Amino acid sequence: MIYLTLLITFMQIGISAFGGGYAALPIIQNYIVEKQAWINLTQLADITSISQMTPGPILVNAATFVGIRVAGLPGGLIATLGAVIPSFILVLILGSLLFKHGNLRFVQNILKAMRPIIVGLIFAAVLSLSTLSLLGVTGPAQMAALLSFTVALILSIKTKLDTLVLVMIGAVLGILSVWI
Repeated sequence: MIYLTLLITFMQIGISAFGGGYAALPIIQNYIVEKQAWINLTQLADITSISQMTPGPILVNAATFVGIRVAGLPGGLIATLGAVIPSFILVLILGSLLFKHGNLRFVQNILKAMRPIIVGLIFAAVLSLSTLSLLGVTGPAQMAALLSFTVALILSIKTKLDTLVLVMIGAVLGILSVWI
C-alpha cells in the first residue's frame, strides 16, 4: 500500500509542479511534509541543499530521498517514477503543440501569463526556506546562517561564481561555525 501511496503522491506533485524545482517546493512541502508527514521542513531544506550538489531536479531528488526513507530502494524507484512520468507525458504533449503552433499569439500569451505565477511560486519557496534557514536556528548557528546567506548573496550578485562553489563556501562557513 505504501508503494501505491508513494506513486500517487509523487505523480500528483509531478502533475502540478510547474516552473521547475524552486517553484515546486511549496507543492512538495504541502504533499510530503504537511499531508503525508514523511519528512519535516528541516529535512526538506536539507534535501534542497543536497540537491544543489547533485545532478537532477529537486523533485526527483526529493522523491528518491523520501521514497527510500519511507519504503527502501523499491520505494525510491517508485516515488521517482511517479515524479517523472507526468512531466515526461506533459513535455511530449506540450512540445509537439509548441512545435506545431508555437508562433500562434494564443500560445505566446499563455506562456507570458504563466511567468509571473512561476515567479510567485519561487518567491513563496524562498520565503519558506529562508525563514527556516535564517530564523529557525538560534545562537551561533543563527549568526553562521546569516553570515553564509550574506556572503552567498553578495558573491552571487557581484561575481559569476558557479552555484557549486557558493554551496561549498556555505559548507566551509558551516564547518567553521562549529568552532565559533
